[in-house]
Amino acid sequence: MQIIDFEVGVERVNFVNMDPPIHDERRMVVRPMVAPANLANLQQTIRERVIDILDSLPRNETFDWVDRVSIELTTQMLATLFDFPFEERCKLTWWSEVATMDLTRGGAIDSEAKRLAELKDCLETFTDLLRERANKPPRNDLISMMAHSEMANMDVQEFMGTLILLIVGGNDTTRNSISGGLLALLQYPDEMNKLRENPELVTRLLPEIICWQTPLTGMRRTTTQSVRLGGQEIPQGEKVMMWYLSGNRDESVIPEADSFIVDRVRFRHHLSSGFGIHRCLGNHLAELQLRILWEEILSRELQIELMATPQRTYSNAVRGFTKMPVRITA
Repeated sequence: MQIIDFEVGVERVNFVNMDPPIHDERRMVVRPMVAPANLANLQQTIRERVIDILDSLPRNETFDWVDRVSIELTTQMLATLFDFPFEERCKLTWWSEVATMDLTRGGAIDSEAKRLAELKDCLETFTDLLRERANKPPRNDLISMMAHSEMANMDVQEFMGTLILLIVGGNDTTRNSISGGLLALLQYPDEMNKLRENPELVTRLLPEIICWQTPLTGMRRTTTQSVRLGGQEIPQGEKVMMWYLSGNRDESVIPEADSFIVDRVRFRHHLSSGFGIHRCLGNHLAELQLRILWEEILSRELQIELMATPQRTYSNAVRGFTKMPVRITA
């Protein structure tokens, strides 16, 4: 795999924007990582990490929930999925942010060339890991799964695109659902009370969080044939945008769609995880992390207060948060 072939302006494809049969082949390679049996094996690890994170949070002192909880938990999980050097896991968060950040907002990464330089570091790091895993027996991590499959023959653009897909998908979506879920329950205190009075509602809470937050706002596709939708004729070859966020707020399909309701009757009736063959691979892992986090929060009866207006991610793709100042009252 030649790193020098990684170029600005060249589309970095990944299996989320592929069609069958290649899409199905790529997806099947990494699917065992989030299969039910493997998720069952991860439960205890996730719970131990959640406990460590929650017990380390200060009391009666303002701190950033995004940094101390949302980022920390998801980055630890992402490092586990890749079997990435744990002490260097902050790189995964950084590469995820670089891949999705708006370059017009200023800061250290303010041009596509600078973004490329940072992502080239990501590519080189994972290329070394891919070669290392290829020379060892297959293991239960995403890099080893790719190294011992046809994905090992991906060109550099597809490899980079696949890395970004897995990093952003494993980091941004769950991270922002963790932050958004807390904000929702703080904004709807009656729903928080329902949850405290009946912790078994946590199973309905998870999809409600993911629906209400909708961490990825949409996805673009290209029509393969002309179609009439909602009275509008869409020609073949037209670029169309599927706005998950809009669908999740459609009052004609979801009653009280703008409200957060922990005991919603049709609680899985949302589009946040996509649909059909492109349905999010990691949606069950995301719910597992959310479930364990809220089980532990409720068991500790933590009283969490929002101390300032959260700062949101400046993006038309990722619906998330960069800061959320909170305080836990002892």
